[in-house]
Amino acid sequence: MNRTLAPFVEKELGAKITILNRPGASGEIAYTAMTQARPDGYTVSSLNTPGYLTMQMDRKVRFDPKKLCVVARIVEDPGSFIVQADSKFNTLKDLVAFAKENPGAVTVGTTGLGTDEHLAMLQLEKSAGIDLTAVTFNGANEARTALLGGHVDTIGINVGEFVGSDHSAFKNLGQFAEERASIAPDLPTAKEQGFEVLMSSERGIAMGCDVPEEIRTKFSAAVKKALDNPEFQAKAKQMSLALSYRSSEEWNKELPVRAERLGAIWKLAKEQK
Repeated sequence: MNRTLAPFVEKELGAKITILNRPGASGEIAYTAMTQARPDGYTVSSLNTPGYLTMQMDRKVRFDPKKLCVVARIVEDPGSFIVQADSKFNTLKDLVAFAKENPGAVTVGTTGLGTDEHLAMLQLEKSAGIDLTAVTFNGANEARTALLGGHVDTIGINVGEFVGSDHSAFKNLGQFAEERASIAPDLPTAKEQGFEVLMSSERGIAMGCDVPEEIRTKFSAAVKKALDNPEFQAKAKQMSLALSYRSSEEWNKELPVRAERLGAIWKLAKEQK
């Protein structure tokens, strides 16, 4: 996403953008490096939720979250549950109905405690009054292979990832968004099916809070103009990016609300640990 967007932001800012990979610890390494950089606006970081928020609930992080300010949200990609194409489950309602008759029998592949799909599973359990069984895998590819082999009943996947790849061997039971994502207008939400499950991955840009506000605002405006560029929108469609811009002010207001909701779900996760 960032590599595709960078040339369009460069045009708006009249500056060269170099992307460096700082993998590890769910983004903590990148966030730490960014908050330690000079506050001149020349160092920014990608930022992803829920990982950015849940890591702070799980452990003491090596950066001060108060020194990190979001600049612009680019994407909000809803989570979803998928099953094998020939599964007896066609909707979340089908899965819930079976789980009510067979407590603990439905297995959900996850990639660990507090991940998107695990938190979505906990919400579905609470909303529907059912008992599901989590099965942990080392990564998304391993979970997908297990589903294909019939070793689990369902796994979590972002809608953008499902739409943007060949998943003809699977079918999607529903998306965990307030409203249907533009990239999947025919896929019903969990809420439409009667269940309170909200889970999505937000992806955007952050800077140190000590960077002057006018610089952060200028960068945010440049991102917005880049997202509005028809050429970028065409590329985003090819990549199945669920574009959903938020300015720094808008996103900063929304994050505490999301953190509070995730905190309540996180307590459920810790109880099961």
